[in-house]
Amino acid sequence: MALPWALAVLSLLPLLDAQNPACANLTVAPITNATLDRISGKWFFIASAQRNPVYNQSVRTIHANFFYFTPNHTEDQILLREYMTVGDKCIYNSSDLWVQRVNGTISKHEWGREHFAHLLFFKDPRTFFLAAYLDDEKNRGLSFYTDKPVATQEQLEEFHEALACLGMHKSEAVYTDWKKDRCEPQDSQDEKGKKTENEES
Repeated sequence: MALPWALAVLSLLPLLDAQNPACANLTVAPITNATLDRISGKWFFIASAQRNPVYNQSVRTIHANFFYFTPNHTEDQILLREYMTVGDKCIYNSSDLWVQRVNGTISKHEWGREHFAHLLFFKDPRTFFLAAYLDDEKNRGLSFYTDKPVATQEQLEEFHEALACLGMHKSEAVYTDWKKDRCEPQDSQDEKGKKTENEES
């Protein structure tokens, strides 16, 4: 079973090796404990370009989004605690993500099936990407995350460069707006509750 995954990963590498030398920095790689430690903590969803119609529609409903990754090295799982603003409402969700270390993907069971995304890094260690359908030009997608609610100009340029490496245009991207966030108060309250629980235990 490992061999087909390895072949699939190798077949994707040419996609990330376009004329721009910087594209060599955007590569599919196996996920290690160090990788999981790197993505542990609080992250903010900044932008996404999705050609898959279902993913595209879903992304367009999100006004703001942030989440916590808590990896479990031994179980190859990540606890996801997500706060999403849709319209003027805050939606909280907690679920498990599954890590496929060899082929560098993270998956989530949703909408009746398993959805896979490649975990990609580029230049800035305070950012990461999740890429869907890398081998399918019509359904390809890239989502961009940073450790702050608002990306810097340099980080946005990195996202645009990553899109270009995948043969996508920055006009395809949809952006969140932190000013529309309705979840930060709930997150603060949840964090205070956890701190109180820890102090009492």
